[in-house]
Amino acid sequence: MEMFLNQLLEKVVFWMAWIIIPLVMEIIPAIGGFFILVRKRFSAKKDIPPVRFPEITLIIPIYNSEKTLDQCLQSVHLSDYPKDKIHIMLVDNESKDRSFTVFCDCQKSFPELSMQWMKAKQGKSKALNASLFNSEGKYVLHIDSDGVLEPTAIRRMVERFEGNPNIHSMTGVILTDPEMIENTDHFPLRLFRRCEFFEYCQAFLAGRNFESELDSIYTLSGAFSAFRKSTILKTQMYNTDTVCEDTHVTFQVRKLMKKSVHLCENAFFFTEPIDGINQLYTQRQRWQIGEMEVSHMFLSRSLRTRNFFSDFMVRMLTFDHTFAFPRMIWYFALICLAFLNYPVYLIVGSLIILYALYMVSGALYYFNIISYLREHPKIRRYYARRWYIVPLMPAYNFFVFWIRFAGIINSIQSRSGWKTKTLTEEKEHLSSTMQKDFHSLARVRNKLYKMINNESEI
Repeated sequence: MEMFLNQLLEKVVFWMAWIIIPLVMEIIPAIGGFFILVRKRFSAKKDIPPVRFPEITLIIPIYNSEKTLDQCLQSVHLSDYPKDKIHIMLVDNESKDRSFTVFCDCQKSFPELSMQWMKAKQGKSKALNASLFNSEGKYVLHIDSDGVLEPTAIRRMVERFEGNPNIHSMTGVILTDPEMIENTDHFPLRLFRRCEFFEYCQAFLAGRNFESELDSIYTLSGAFSAFRKSTILKTQMYNTDTVCEDTHVTFQVRKLMKKSVHLCENAFFFTEPIDGINQLYTQRQRWQIGEMEVSHMFLSRSLRTRNFFSDFMVRMLTFDHTFAFPRMIWYFALICLAFLNYPVYLIVGSLIILYALYMVSGALYYFNIISYLREHPKIRRYYARRWYIVPLMPAYNFFVFWIRFAGIINSIQSRSGWKTKTLTEEKEHLSSTMQKDFHSLARVRNKLYKMINNESEI
């Protein structure tokens, strides 16, 4: 009996030691977030339409947007917000294609829309700043040119602003386009894109939704965001020293102006799904490197142990970046246990338990998200019917973790830029480096061999 209890205790301690990191960092917050979102869902007040809708400016950055611009502007035209209250500014950053021709065609197709074309030769950030200075109306909205607005999105954003004077900036919900996902020819890529769709749902309708309730959103999404004009013009505007200008603006609103950032959970913007692993790799690398840069700009003096509990940004950065290294060690150490005579069933069992816990947190997200899609029955049906993606998400998120971890390493080694290496290029670079290293070792070995032979001859 004593031996049995000792073995049971050994197993419990083993599993707790290896499950404690992901349990504390991800699974427990997911469970807590589930109950907070349930409470929010049933206690939230419905936004009341204003007596008169104010004028707004919609800014759309353009760079080689020939293939997507028409659909983007068409979605604005189909919006239920009064057309005479929308001023559209398209800011072109040296496009090399027929984007301007498409714009001219859209002027003829959508004569009700007030559209202005601006040329910029100083990069995206300065182009956005120029458009902000020329903006009109009470609110400024940003959308990317490679996506489409849900017809009610602009109205819902403005209603949320009008009913809540304390809200100064918001991000909308960004999802990948379900129609484009289902039109994918190859099943592996289609499945991969479905996982990405679930990832976006979890990120916005669960993650940022939960963070918005606690006033702890780390970054606005530049693909669909909105500001009170009086607020955005008081910031230092968009920064040219980082590729994450949206994160930089978020930090300005929070750290410099002491204003809150919110999510409008019922305003949707649909973007193109990922083309493949290479695009996913470059995209997440760019996001990760940009976030690291901006965090260093604003938080370098705040990164103190005493600020961990008082400043959610320090806490978020610690969990998201600093703890990435213990997580990496944790993963490799678990594999190494197989070479230290630990029973295989203990190692495999801990992995199964861990994966099951991630699936539980994913299931909680799933039910939260379904409840928040009630006002969008078509998207809700699409999401609900693909419940089988939930068990795949821990593996997908594990893969994305390593991409983001590579971004942390690359942020240390090089400056950021819109052009980053793809996964294929990284593999080729690694292969080339290893070949050079092996050649160097071979040359050293040959020199030593010759020296030894010469001495033996003497």
